[in-house]
Amino acid sequence: MVMSECGKGTSSGWTLIELTIVMSLVTVLAGIALVGYSNAITRSKEAVLKEDLFQMRDAINQYYADKGHYPDSLENLVTNKYLRAVPADPLTGSADTWEMVLANFDPASPFVQGIFDVKSGSEGVALDGTLYVDW
Repeated sequence: MVMSECGKGTSSGWTLIELTIVMSLVTVLAGIALVGYSNAITRSKEAVLKEDLFQMRDAINQYYADKGHYPDSLENLVTNKYLRAVPADPLTGSADTWEMVLANFDPASPFVQGIFDVKSGSEGVALDGTLYVDW
């Protein structure tokens, strides 16, 4: 509130400077919250990606230990009950973008070459500066 110079009373309301200061503070706080929110979303997607990669790699290893060869596809892991479903890559939003790393060539069985490893199909950079493809 601002006191009038005439002494006739007080006038209610905000001055333009007070409104500008309040709006500036609200804008700064909203900007800080938005950055924190986007970082939290990215961190959660990265955590889901790490867990999905761990589960699929574990399923591939179990498949190899049981069958003696690597699976031909990720769907093979589902049909043989090593995974319930092929998870969607949290960064690309699709289960079809996983990049499969094939096992080394075996001259004893040249026509059988299965999936040795799985990587994300995203070409982005993680918060720690590494590429998602390298995880």
